Amino acid sequence: MIEIKNKKGGWILWSTSLFFILLIIGCSQAPEAPVLDRYQFEKPSHFPEPTYTFRNNQVHEKGFKLGRRLFNDPTLSRDGSVSCSSCHLQSHAFADTWLHPMSIGVDGREGKRNAPPLLNLAFHKEFFWDGGVTHLDFTPILAFENEVEMDIEFPEVVARIQRHPEYPRLFKEAFDVDEVTGPFVLHALSQFMLLMVSADSKYDRYIKGDSKALTSLELDGLKLFRQHCESCHQEPLFTDLSYRNNGAQRTITDFGREIVTERMQDRGKFKVPSLRNIEVTSPYMHNARFETLRQVLDHYTDGVTEQVTIDPKVFANGKPVIVLSSDEKEKIIAFLKTLTDPGFLSNPIFFNTND
Repeated sequence: MIEIKNKKGGWILWSTSLFFILLIIGCSQAPEAPVLDRYQFEKPSHFPEPTYTFRNNQVHEKGFKLGRRLFNDPTLSRDGSVSCSSCHLQSHAFADTWLHPMSIGVDGREGKRNAPPLLNLAFHKEFFWDGGVTHLDFTPILAFENEVEMDIEFPEVVARIQRHPEYPRLFKEAFDVDEVTGPFVLHALSQFMLLMVSADSKYDRYIKGDSKALTSLELDGLKLFRQHCESCHQEPLFTDLSYRNNGAQRTITDFGREIVTERMQDRGKFKVPSLRNIEVTSPYMHNARFETLRQVLDHYTDGVTEQVTIDPKVFANGKPVIVLSSDEKEKIIAFLKTLTDPGFLSNPIFFNTND
């Protein structure tokens, strides 16, 4: 008899003959791969149902890899200087860094908002800080055509791809089309972004039953988080997907959601961001106002002031709503760091390759 230890630490007994038969004919199954090591979308068990229309665009290996190549291709900007990945770095949860508080586009042009992280996008209904796009497939168009980002008309993007020596063949292999068209360009980019699923942090392991995943300090922080923060940053996505004015602007100069809805009551409101991987996505807020998590919490307890559209969850009756001691802030920060997902930040499936 042969004893073989499986992935979960259990023991399986095989007869010698049966073992070698299975080895020879290759019928033994490999251990199930982690979700992010596959070229298909799989909903984490503790997540809500996705909102993306997968019936129109199922993720597959060739489509994903094509989208990855497009995402990293600077020739799709007007002057060939920036790509999507220029402002969305994997090591920072596909956000920008403190070196570029506002997104930097062609000719070194500086945008007016911080480039947010890209993760768990299959569960969102609207995109960008102001929710100006209502389907993931159309988000790249705004980046391409924005004059302070890639500054190129989308039809020209498609034409450049069609003229490329390799892209037409890759589109044929991925989508069985003889001509590159806009919808398939967008589908490829979406396939790449849809697999940006972050759901394997210490917090996730705790939620899924590992009672030892969090320390006592982190558990204290989770309790405080649920008391003071979860009304806007709802688990497990850590956003309620709403739009709120949290006072990040001392004086409202960027109208935010109002630009989309044309309603004065939306002035200065921005989409509540996910806090997943928040440890590596500094600077914080749409205007990159804060560099550290402590500065963010200090803002909520001491920095929020009265504004016409200020959210009542952060400011009411002439004062900030959230009251925290210095020790409580440190506990919340300890918990927030449990939302870091190292596997997501370093997963080789997202690495820039031309395979």
